[in-house]
Amino acid sequence: MRACSIKFLTNLSKVYGRVMAKTNGKTELQDQDQQLDVEHELPAAHDVVDLTSEVEKLSAERDSLLDRLARLQADFENSRKRAAKEQQEYRDYALADTIKTLIPVLDSFDRALQTSPEKSEFHMGVELIHKQLQDALAKIGVRSISAKGEQFDPRFHEAIEMLDTEDFEDHQVIEELQRGYKLKDRLLRPAMVKVARNSRR
Repeated sequence: MRACSIKFLTNLSKVYGRVMAKTNGKTELQDQDQQLDVEHELPAAHDVVDLTSEVEKLSAERDSLLDRLARLQADFENSRKRAAKEQQEYRDYALADTIKTLIPVLDSFDRALQTSPEKSEFHMGVELIHKQLQDALAKIGVRSISAKGEQFDPRFHEAIEMLDTEDFEDHQVIEELQRGYKLKDRLLRPAMVKVARNSRR
């Protein structure tokens, strides 16, 4: 029995020796620990430098793209505003041409009101229609140009005659011969006027 135990222990010792020779004297757990250490060890110094360089490159590329995006957005906004302005100017221009065709109608109303008796039904009817037309034009920005009693303004007045007089200030509008009109800030037709010339004032 004792001889058997000694033999078993001898064989076990040989097997253990062979296993230790194959594993280089390390257990499986030690091998796993070594693998974990390799996986979690810090990168080499040259790898850190490469990563820093890559980050700086990507940051510069991002800044360049953001700058380009901001420029494109500004260009788009400017183009949108320019297109809106051109469309508005086109509408105003088309509207101005249409209103110019109506101005002679307003002149006819003015002459009719000047020649008809003020108390007649005809006069009151014409006056009512004239006011409705003026109100409709005022809603789209048409205004008559004030002239009589104003100082002559070559931007809005067209002098037909200069009269020497001492009753009015020099370059004061004495009489309005034809009413002028403007659409918002655009001149449709200047007012035709007579202007005083007074050398004493």
